[in-house]
Amino acid sequence: MTKIPQSVGIIFKHNFEPARKECQRLEDWFTQRGIAVYTEEMASRSSSSQSLQEETSIPDTVDCVIVLGGDGTLLGAARKVGRYGLPILGINLGGLGFLTEIPSKMLYENIEKLIAGQIAVETRLMLRARVIRDNDEKCSFTVLNDVVINKGALARIIDLRVSIDGRFLTTFRADGLIISSPTGSTGYNLSAGGPILYPNLEALIVTPICPFTLTHRPIIVPDTSVIEIKMGENSEEVTLTFDGQVGFDLTDNDRVIVSKSEEKLKLLKSPDQDYFDILRTKLKWGESSYNNANQ
Repeated sequence: MTKIPQSVGIIFKHNFEPARKECQRLEDWFTQRGIAVYTEEMASRSSSSQSLQEETSIPDTVDCVIVLGGDGTLLGAARKVGRYGLPILGINLGGLGFLTEIPSKMLYENIEKLIAGQIAVETRLMLRARVIRDNDEKCSFTVLNDVVINKGALARIIDLRVSIDGRFLTTFRADGLIISSPTGSTGYNLSAGGPILYPNLEALIVTPICPFTLTHRPIIVPDTSVIEIKMGENSEEVTLTFDGQVGFDLTDNDRVIVSKSEEKLKLLKSPDQDYFDILRTKLKWGESSYNNANQ
């Protein structure tokens, strides 16, 4: 980031006292240096919402946004301020995160680099998802990680007819379906057996959840693709979730259309953090072989 910020937004984790206290300290730190500060407490996740847009009190004129919390807090912030093109710097107040990759002990060290214009900006693909019911758009969201169709705990298996760019792919009989961005590939997609994609790649991942047919496997498609999922009959207790935080109830014959968003997230990256280091740490790669070798 080459521009020295004149104003910043701070979004901190809801009902988390360490985040609230750190926000106050950081606000004072910026104020003492003549930098205008706007703060917002990120509300807890919503289990169901028919709202078409999440609002924010952070002005779209700030130079950057700092997120204090974890990856979930940053996902919510991305949906709120990502559409403005505001660069986001994620500070993890717990363990290391894929998105909030800077630990709290390195907060002010990286803020100094931010002020000095020494923080790089990495763009991340975002997804736009729309729900069409009886030829009427009922819901539209822009997300960073994933869009997930999931059945209720006691509901039976669901039929999901999937087309790519208007061409029929297959009908998944499964517990659900994940459409993931490369950034979200290490989330629910990975748990469901999907591949890890380097986060700034331009592609989308389609991953079935517990498919009835074992030959149904994840597929990677170009970022120019438009993915349409049509709900089958008797689709009771089926929910569409956005980044695992906001939900929308689906009904029979609803169409879910997912494509890349026109907006891209600008993620501020510390020069001290490497993506492969984060992968090894989060996924504990090499630990068993190292431990076995030292037993």
